[in-house]
Amino acid sequence: MNKLVYRKSMFFYKFGKEGHLVGRRNKSYSKDLHQQAYECFIKMQAFGESKKEAIASGTEKNKIFSFNTYKSYWKHTKYFIKYIKENHPECSTLKSARKYVNEWLQFRVDQGLSAWTVQLEAKAMGKLYKIDPDDENYFKPPKRNREDIKRSRGDRVRDKHFSITNNDELIKFCQGTGLRRKELQELRGKDIVSKEQIEAEISKMESLPGEQRLPMAVKRLEMLCDARNFDNGWYIHVRNGKGGRERLSPIIGKNAKQIIERIENTPAEEKVWQHIHNSADIHSYRSDYATAIYKAYARDIQDIPFDKINRGTGNRYQSDVYVCRKDEAGKKLDKAAMLICSKALGHNRISVVADNYIRGL
Repeated sequence: MNKLVYRKSMFFYKFGKEGHLVGRRNKSYSKDLHQQAYECFIKMQAFGESKKEAIASGTEKNKIFSFNTYKSYWKHTKYFIKYIKENHPECSTLKSARKYVNEWLQFRVDQGLSAWTVQLEAKAMGKLYKIDPDDENYFKPPKRNREDIKRSRGDRVRDKHFSITNNDELIKFCQGTGLRRKELQELRGKDIVSKEQIEAEISKMESLPGEQRLPMAVKRLEMLCDARNFDNGWYIHVRNGKGGRERLSPIIGKNAKQIIERIENTPAEEKVWQHIHNSADIHSYRSDYATAIYKAYARDIQDIPFDKINRGTGNRYQSDVYVCRKDEAGKKLDKAAMLICSKALGHNRISVVADNYIRGL
C-alpha cells in the first residue's frame, strides 16, 4: 500500500472526517477504582505545608498535611473499594460509587467496628469525596465513649506472650519518657538534652533581632520555651513525632538515672533500642507517664481561684478547671497541669489527655 494512502487511512481511523478523535476510550475511565482513588489522594498530599495557612486561604479541604493521615485514609479507602467491587460491581468510577458511601459505613458499624474506626473511615470518605462534616449527607458515626475503649484496658491475649521480667528495662524506660512506639524505634544516642543546653539556646535565639528570626527558628523557640514548664534536668528530643511534630519530653520518675545512662552510653547515631517487643503495651506506659506528670503539677481543685464571671448567671467560676463528661461526668481536673501533660506527650489538646491518658484519679 502506498505510504501516503496508508497514513491517510490511519488518520481517518483515529480522527474521523471532522478531525475528532474516535475509536479510543477516554483514558480516565480505563482506570479501575483503586487507581482513581489513589490518584485523588496523591494530588491532595501537602506534607510539610502549613495547615494554618491553608485554613486561612480556604484550601485545607483539598489537602492532606500528614503522611500518617494519608496512610490511614488510603488504607480504609481500599476497604471501601473492595466492598464496592464485591457488592456493586457495576460501579466503574468513583463518582458512581459515591452513593454507596453511607451504605458501606453502616455495614462497618454492623460488623462491630469501634466508633473510632468508623469515624476515621467517615473522615476518609469525606476527604475523598469532598463531603463536609456539616453536610446533611455526611455519615453520623456512633458516639465515642471512654468506657468502650478496649486498647490497654485489662488483660489481652498478647499479654501472655510478653514477659514483664525480661522487658523490665523497656517498661521503666517507657514509663519515664512517654514515647510512642515509632519514637522509641527512632531514638538515638544523640537525642538527649539537658536543662542547661535548653536555656543556653533560648538565650542565644532571644538575643537575635526579630527580623533575623526565621519562621522555623520561631517554632523551635516555642518548643524550647515549652520545656521550661517542666522542673526537670534532662529531656528527650523527639525529632519526628506524630504529625511530624518536634518536642522535648522530660525524663521523669525514680528510674530517670537508669534511662539517662542508657541513652548516654549509646553512640550518637546508633539506636537506643535495637528491638522493641511487639506485645509491649506502649500506650499503657504512656498513660502511666501522663498520669505521673499530671499528679506532679496538678493543684488541689479547691485552691484554683474563681477568676471568671458567667455572663448568664453572674456567678463566678474557675476557668482553669476542666470538668469531665460522659462516664466520668463531674470529675474535675486542673487545666494548667493537663496542658503541661499534653505538651510532654506531643499533643496540644487537653481533652485528649483527659479522654485517653490520665487514669486512676
